[in-house]
Amino acid sequence: MSRNISLKEALGMATKTLVSNKLRSSLTMLGIIIGNASVITLVGLGRGAQTLAKNQLSNLGANVLFIVPGNNDTRRRGISFPKNLVLDDALAISNQVPTVKKVAPQISANEIVQSNSKSLNISIAGVTPEFLDVRSFEIDKGRFLSKNDLNSARSYVVIGPDLNDEFFKDNSSLGKKIRIKDHNYEIIGILKPKGAVFGSNQDKNAYIPLTTMVNRITGKDPTYGVSLSFISVEAINKSATSAAKFQITNLLRQRHKIIRDDDFAVRSQEDALNIVTNITSGLTFLLAGIGAVSLVVGGIGIMNIMLVSVSERTEEIGLRKAIGAKQSDILVQFLIEALILSTIGGLIGTTTGLSGVFLLSLITPLPASVGITTTFSTMIISGSIGLIFGVLPAKRASKLDPIIALRSL
Repeated sequence: MSRNISLKEALGMATKTLVSNKLRSSLTMLGIIIGNASVITLVGLGRGAQTLAKNQLSNLGANVLFIVPGNNDTRRRGISFPKNLVLDDALAISNQVPTVKKVAPQISANEIVQSNSKSLNISIAGVTPEFLDVRSFEIDKGRFLSKNDLNSARSYVVIGPDLNDEFFKDNSSLGKKIRIKDHNYEIIGILKPKGAVFGSNQDKNAYIPLTTMVNRITGKDPTYGVSLSFISVEAINKSATSAAKFQITNLLRQRHKIIRDDDFAVRSQEDALNIVTNITSGLTFLLAGIGAVSLVVGGIGIMNIMLVSVSERTEEIGLRKAIGAKQSDILVQFLIEALILSTIGGLIGTTTGLSGVFLLSLITPLPASVGITTTFSTMIISGSIGLIFGVLPAKRASKLDPIIALRSL
């Protein structure tokens, strides 16, 4: 009298079969291993890019708004920015917007900087003393630019730590001079490391008084006066950022006599963060999708190999059915074999992927990481894929006619 095979017996038989065909089992698992490792690694890469972008945005300063010339249309069409954001706008914001704590106008330009026999093309920023606090920079040695430096348009410069290392390996640059364009500037301060923002290394910049920048490098526009590259504004607190943005927009629309489209844009750190989050989240999903394709391919590999296995094990299936094995017994055994292959392959692939993420975080600037939820989800999906793709071979094996199967003996 036939009886249903127990789960323990089915598991033992499936394991014995897989162990007896080590090479085939290993090759069958390979697709799942690669798929799992790809998903884990690519998701870690996407999350690392997202974290890096957020960290860089945090370097811009707390509660900061950025006012830039031009609008979204000029940026989309690649039109050069107009010169209508001027120093008087910055002064008006400082005096008339109650939700603003400090205002830091800035003029930026790329210039050749020389010291001794070495020269570099770097970003020079003409700033005011408020820049230090608004943008959350800190002085490492010396001092920052003062009101007197600004009013007298002195030839002083504060440099980033990377620029200091490029020119002065012995770190004794205070009091020394560097040449910017046609004039020498005395180094009065060195900033603490700040990091990069959107690929621009802030630690390799040089900062001079805004008035000096106008007099010696950029000049005044005969129509607009002192044109600015942008204005950094610090709100009185985080909750006042939205109000400050609204008030600044209204003030500048009045000053620029705007009726329709703005000729400027006010961007907050939160706006930039939302944009970056959307982009990097999309990138992470895209990379996860690419890895998921590898998992599907691995599942198809399991199905193909097991279909071949069914053909090769026709005699075994026939004998088992002849001595009383039911269709459900054969079905369960083949499903368990598929599940074992996908589970072990998933574990190996997950371990490999986590190792890859760890290596990425060590050898690249990306703080790559993978959450526990993502790790377990990937393992569950890989196991499910193996089970799903194992159904067809299992059904085919269970439906073999024992008489036809035994004819091959």
